Amino acid sequence: MKINSTVILTLILLILMLGAGSVSAFLGFNLGSLALKGVSTPDGRPTTKFASAKTSNSQQVGVTLLKEEEILKIVKSRIEGKTKAAKSEKLDDDDEINKSKQKPPEKPQEVVEEKLQPGFPVNAESEGVTFGVQSARYSGGDLLLKVKMQNKGKDSVRFLYSFLDVTDDKGRTLSASTEGLPGELPANGPTFSGTVIIPTALLDDVNKVSLSLTDYPAQKLKLDVSNIPVAR
Repeated sequence: MKINSTVILTLILLILMLGAGSVSAFLGFNLGSLALKGVSTPDGRPTTKFASAKTSNSQQVGVTLLKEEEILKIVKSRIEGKTKAAKSEKLDDDDEINKSKQKPPEKPQEVVEEKLQPGFPVNAESEGVTFGVQSARYSGGDLLLKVKMQNKGKDSVRFLYSFLDVTDDKGRTLSASTEGLPGELPANGPTFSGTVIIPTALLDDVNKVSLSLTDYPAQKLKLDVSNIPVAR
């Protein structure tokens, strides 16, 4: 009896083990099938890969080839456009040239001779150097004497206008300043212009003034411009 019971228990355990193994195998197969659902086997054929790649590239890029006639038309239209632009630019240049030719030449401005005041100019000359007063006018509280200088000698001459002496008709010395006069007159040079400025506060009862200038430092010249009318 003991042997029979042992055999029965052993069989029962084997049956249970087999059943549990079958159930676990079935569950494992179902889980693996669910996990691999939607996964396909890769295609190992190279021609299929190239065909699929070309199809995808053509769908993405969408390159269209132009016909030879269309290319020729495009090139011809561009050439004609450049030719027209060049012609239009040339026509514009020709129009400008024609306008410039048709435009009458400007007449040179006529030189207006300065109208001299009565008693002017008052000049002095020494060793080929001329010093003259061309006009006198009052402006802004000052008397402005317009002066011209020229050196026709062979040597250049230098001046310091701080040595310019200005006196009135009563022999009184007047203070004055200069503007625009050259510090040196070149030999055989052009005419230079400038201004001698005298404050009007010193000229209340003055009718005439005199200027005296010498070169520096040689002091060989003596330029005396006397009796310049300044009455108002």
